[in-house]
Amino acid sequence: MGRYIIRRILQAIPLLFLLSLAMFGLIHLLPGGADAVLFNPRLTAAARAALRVRMGLDDPFYIQYVKWISAALTGNFGYSFNTNEPVSTILARRFPATLELFGIAFFVALALALLIGVISAVRQRTITDYSLTILAYVGISLPAFLLGLFLQDIFGVTLHWLPPSGTGSYGLSLSPLASLLDHLRHLILPVIALSVLFIAGWSRYMRSSMIEVVKQDYMRTARAKGVSPVQLYMRHALRNAVIPLITIVALNFGEVAGGATITEGVFAWPGMGLLFISSLNARDYPVLIAMLMLSAFFVIAFNLVADILYAVIDPRIRYS
Repeated sequence: MGRYIIRRILQAIPLLFLLSLAMFGLIHLLPGGADAVLFNPRLTAAARAALRVRMGLDDPFYIQYVKWISAALTGNFGYSFNTNEPVSTILARRFPATLELFGIAFFVALALALLIGVISAVRQRTITDYSLTILAYVGISLPAFLLGLFLQDIFGVTLHWLPPSGTGSYGLSLSPLASLLDHLRHLILPVIALSVLFIAGWSRYMRSSMIEVVKQDYMRTARAKGVSPVQLYMRHALRNAVIPLITIVALNFGEVAGGATITEGVFAWPGMGLLFISSLNARDYPVLIAMLMLSAFFVIAFNLVADILYAVIDPRIRYS
């Protein structure tokens, strides 16, 4: 296992290098290019030329890339074109909000998908199964932004049950407990909007896998030995049925991150997603490329974690 992990890490290094090169090129191909960054009718031609030199935009593409990757390897992602702050400082300020939203939505989606998938498999071809199937298809068909707008309109604007946007009630003197509860209330709608699509999809995979596992010989043997239904499904069936789901969850990691970007835009959640949208509109290249590389790193790392979980859940799996 140790050699396998080392080999995967070594394989990820050239992959990240190629991704950085591709992303750096795509960012610089955005419509408007560097002129969009420097657009200011009050700037003279000399001032604009001096600004291009200071930002390094007058260098050829490959020179810009070499300078950027050399600094990035030391943790320096440059300075924002928009605010002139260090990019690392901007990301450090926005990352906790995204991690909070993403982490809660991810674990809520995974826990509910497992529960719903097991219930659908155990109650196969019953009213419960058919009802959960219909709800799953509805969840799969609803984009995150559309569901978010529906939730805002119904629960935030019409019923006034939950706040429609933001992270907390500002300008009010609240106790620490009241402030925490208020923050959790602001989390409910974004978490629902982000997690519903993945609950629906993952629960269908879990149902199919669970049905296949239940038909195996060792399940019939355990049932014949008098193993209780709870222990039969939770200990024997679930452990093997969850292995295919790990692959799907790992592959969908990027989609969850993309959904977080859209959800943050809808609910004005001050995280990385909202930063990405504003940086894209401002053609803030250093911030954009740093965020894309951070996303690529987490996708690769999460796939490695999924491979390790295979061996943890099923000891029969070995890596040479």
